[in-house]
Amino acid sequence: MTRKMNKIRLFILFLLVASIAQGQVIGHVDRKTKEFYTDANLKTAYRVFGYQYANNTTRKMICFSSHVTDVQDNYNRCPLGSYFDTGKMKVGDKITYLGGSGRFGKMSFITGSGKKTIFYLPKSSFTIK
Repeated sequence: MTRKMNKIRLFILFLLVASIAQGQVIGHVDRKTKEFYTDANLKTAYRVFGYQYANNTTRKMICFSSHVTDVQDNYNRCPLGSYFDTGKMKVGDKITYLGGSGRFGKMSFITGSGKKTIFYLPKSSFTIK
């Protein structure tokens, strides 16, 4: 009986750690300007995708990752690019928060020239400050 309980406890601990790793907050939205920011955190492994629609099975539009292989050469072929953080985006580019959409935040990627592209970022990956 004790051995079985230990296995159950280990499984629950594994699930807890896995869920925390999946739902890491990597960014924040400025409450006043609605701009989205991320900071590179080399001490924490992270990978967050923004999707074409409010569904994580749709096309990956943007990637924020601590993994060099994700960011170099845009490994996941995201049309908006792959970045360690928002500070590495092109000068003039920015991301703004448009509102919620279920478990996702509706975001607008705005280029320096003014072109806008909508994508959806999991709410678990950012906070509003």
